[in-house]
Parts: sequence; C-alpha cells; structure tokens
Amino acid sequence: MGDHKDNGINIDPAFVRALAELLDDTQLSEIEVEDGTRKIRVARTLTAAAAPLAYAPAPVAAPAAPAAAAAPAAAAPAADHFADAVKSPMVGTVYLAPEPSAPNFAAVGSAVKAGDTILIIEAMKVMNPITATASGTLKAVHVENSQPVEFDQPLFTIG
Repeated sequence: MGDHKDNGINIDPAFVRALAELLDDTQLSEIEVEDGTRKIRVARTLTAAAAPLAYAPAPVAAPAAPAAAAAPAAAAPAADHFADAVKSPMVGTVYLAPEPSAPNFAAVGSAVKAGDTILIIEAMKVMNPITATASGTLKAVHVENSQPVEFDQPLFTIG
C-alpha cells in the first residue's frame, strides 16, 4: 500500500497527507515540494467563515450632546492607531532578529534610518527584509517574533 504509480511518478500518500497537515498547521493555502524531476503541489481553497449576524439594538432616546460628541472622538484614535504604521507587503512569518540567538534588529525607542532592517518576513523559505521607510524613532512594534502575518497587517511605527 506504500507508493502508488501514476503516469510514471511514484506518489507516497503518507507524504501528501503530511504536506496537507503542514498546510493546516501553518495556515498556508498551498505548498509545493520538488525533488529532482518529481514535483508535488498540495493546495486548498480557503473560505472565510461566515460572520455571525448581529442585529442592531432598538433605537433609544438620544443621549446628551456632550456624550454624543465624545463617542466619535474616542473611535477616531483607534482607527488612526495604525495609520502611520509600516504594513506587511506579504503573508509570512515575522522574525525580529536575524537568527534565534541574535538581538533584535531594532528596539522600541531606538533611532533608525531609512533603509535599516527592522524585521524579516519568511515566505516560502525566503527571508525578506522589511526596512524603515523613513528616519526617526521606532515608536512601536505591532507584531511578535515568529508570529504569522497577513498582507497589509501593521508591523511597526516610526515617528
């Protein structure tokens, strides 16, 4: 029951299952492995879970004017919190240091110059340096070491 032969290619079902499990473990949508002339690609279609329906509460009497004015002001900083953040150009895994035993590329509060590497994102076994877009002080790092990140996710802020 080991290898199956299909058009001259030996296919190991256990290996394919292991690749499929790797997709689940890493939240990747596809993986491709090449060994000489043999190439195996395992992919899955990601479907977003339907968001639960939320019904608006019944209207109530409007509160006093000062409280109504404060609500939008409070919501604005949350929306603008990441407005100046450098965002991820890809999906991958973040590393804050060049190797596990090394210090981080930069620390919050340190001065950075445009072009300095702040972190790296590993995608498809390729280490991609993510650099400071401007000179200034590293105000915040919005991700943790070894954390998976999505495209356009805030990474860090320089002020």
